[in-house]
Amino acid sequence: MRHKMGQRKLQRTTSHRRALLRNMAASLIKHEQITTTLPKARELRPYIEKLITLGKRGGLSNRRLAHARLLDDAQLAKLFDVLAARYVSREGGYTRIVKAGVRASDAAPIAIIELVDRDVEAKGQDSGPVQTEDELAAA
Repeated sequence: MRHKMGQRKLQRTTSHRRALLRNMAASLIKHEQITTTLPKARELRPYIEKLITLGKRGGLSNRRLAHARLLDDAQLAKLFDVLAARYVSREGGYTRIVKAGVRASDAAPIAIIELVDRDVEAKGQDSGPVQTEDELAAA
């Protein structure tokens, strides 16, 4: 029986799975829409919704809890400043999962997970060529 079997393992070790969810959550906060496989999107949904709820509650302890789960200072600031203000009147359901067919290479089910009432301009931020610190200093 599968009683109280909480989450999918996604065929990864615990540390790999935590890093995967942490990176996907940071990307979702940054771009407000990402494309991934359906099982990963279904695992990300409660993870990100709990982070947004922490952002809505505010306070130092909630900021520290969110930082421990996110580990990205720029996205943490966006979570507590922008997203918390956007969803202050919403009682949950901050994300939407839309099925997007199957991947051509391995026929994995693909889904788009996005924030409800998202900022369309946020998608594709920093998608240009990556510059090193030396190149930035020289410019």
